[in-house]
Amino acid sequence: MIKETLTEARQKMDKAVEVTQDAFGSVRTGRANPALFANLLVDYYGAPTPMQQLASFQVPEARTLLITPYDRGALSNIETALRNSDIGANPANDGNVIRVVLPELTEERRKEYVKVVKGNAEEGRVSVRNIRRRAKESLEKIQKDGDAGEDEVRAAIQELEDLTKKKVDEIDTLLVAKEAELLEV
Repeated sequence: MIKETLTEARQKMDKAVEVTQDAFGSVRTGRANPALFANLLVDYYGAPTPMQQLASFQVPEARTLLITPYDRGALSNIETALRNSDIGANPANDGNVIRVVLPELTEERRKEYVKVVKGNAEEGRVSVRNIRRRAKESLEKIQKDGDAGEDEVRAAIQELEDLTKKKVDEIDTLLVAKEAELLEV
């Protein structure tokens, strides 16, 4: 029972770190990256659809991205979604592909992105701590029900605390790396 609770907490914390890392990937740095469009939804036949499912991406140059839709009927919808996004790019549609040239990042924009990344990191930390809280409650319930002894539960809670610290440190390490990447000119 204790092992299952700890295993479940570990898996959920791993997922929380992964989600935070994905959120960092969708924040733009100096280079074009298909991950920028991971969270962008396109109105495709009346249904909001992730852009990743509608097109392929190529990066021919550092700040240029070519988007080739699988269905040419979605071309204008993809272009509209790009124009309405907060990426700050101006897409050019040539009838077959959409060329997106990302502008050079200003110092002000870089600092805004750092704030966004810090917010993403805090969300990740909060998520990890919530997972810890629920697992700890579950462990205390196991002890209260008499399914495990006090020493076993105390050791499991200590292991849970160590795991939480490790995952929060992972998020902090990812944050420091992303901040350095964003502020690099």
